[in-house]
Amino acid sequence: MSTDDIRTLSIVVIGDEILLGRVTDTNSGTISRVLGARGWETRGVRAVGDNASDIRAAIGAAMAEADLVITTGGLGPTRDDITKGVLMGIFGGKLVMDPSVTENIECFFAGRGLTLNELTRQQALVPDSCRVIQNTFGTAPVMWFEKDGKVLVAMPGVPFETRGMIEGAVADAVEAHFHPHGRFRRAEMTATGITESALAERLADYEDSLPAGTHLAYLPSPGIIVLRLDSAGTDAAAFKALAEHLRTLLGDNYSGEGAMSAAAIVLEVLRRRSMTLCAAESCTGGRVAAAVTAVAGCSDVFHGSIVAYANSAKRNLLGVSAESLASEGAVSETVVRQMAEGARRALGTDCAVATSGIAGPDGGTPQKPVGTVWIAAATPAGTCAQLLHLRGDREAIASGAAARALMLLMKQLTL
Repeated sequence: MSTDDIRTLSIVVIGDEILLGRVTDTNSGTISRVLGARGWETRGVRAVGDNASDIRAAIGAAMAEADLVITTGGLGPTRDDITKGVLMGIFGGKLVMDPSVTENIECFFAGRGLTLNELTRQQALVPDSCRVIQNTFGTAPVMWFEKDGKVLVAMPGVPFETRGMIEGAVADAVEAHFHPHGRFRRAEMTATGITESALAERLADYEDSLPAGTHLAYLPSPGIIVLRLDSAGTDAAAFKALAEHLRTLLGDNYSGEGAMSAAAIVLEVLRRRSMTLCAAESCTGGRVAAAVTAVAGCSDVFHGSIVAYANSAKRNLLGVSAESLASEGAVSETVVRQMAEGARRALGTDCAVATSGIAGPDGGTPQKPVGTVWIAAATPAGTCAQLLHLRGDREAIASGAAARALMLLMKQLTL
């Protein structure tokens, strides 16, 4: 693929809090995903602290390797936010008060009933060597710089501001500036109920027949495989035929267009059946509910979740028997089945999922080591349960259990 088809991107994440591990960088992944869907190839991601020489070096390296550089962070009102000064050292210019940014900041504070202080007002000082893209999610403006055919976009570091701006105004501005020829095409679809190796075997002949410049990628997660078909140089009709052929080959394992989450897949299946859902959670601590409610429009299907962590909560809220808890323990097939059935009764839904396990890092035994999780799915046709042995840290185990519980329900619904 030539650079006319896929342009290159490099990302610089700025902030001591990133290097110290106090904040996890999610901005680079968001930027890569959004622009990747528009044909941009991420060449590098660099994290640097609030140090002028380090920021300048990282930006220099990024500009040397990519057409577009996006920075996040270092644009706030405090003294350690020094990115503007570094950028003026690279692109020239002097700080000037931008009336449109001032107005945006004043409206932002007034709309929230807050008093605007002078330090925050100083965010309206921007280099006159840049073009401002108004930040509709916060106060720090997005700044667009150009030099030697390269573009640098400096964005705020607050994740929801970065996400909101890159998905809208920034991505649109990038596309308008670089005038892509429309020859890069991408299709994504989600498959379930099949292993990655089995799917690869099924699609081997299809992959071998793909034209030059076209590539099929497998993006697996628990119980789900997202297939991404990329092509450069293929006309629209030919690419549409390739995507339709792939969809046909997936057969009953095809779950939907785009990269769907376990929650989105289950919600769609339940919606088609006019069925409702709830959850009973112990080790997942609300992660099932978080995954489901992250899908817009879930309220017509999802009633709620009961996080019953203590045994007393399992007894009092879900009706789990004291005898089962005493004889088999909370992490057992009997208990997790009762949790799912109890949630279904308590919340009045057609279906329910339940989780109970040992997420660690402590609490494991030789019989039930860390990562031991029982999940269950209850439907009008009955209740099923599955034992999992998951690996990873506490978050990985809990998140994995939540996704697998939803996929267990989907499997029951599609039998």
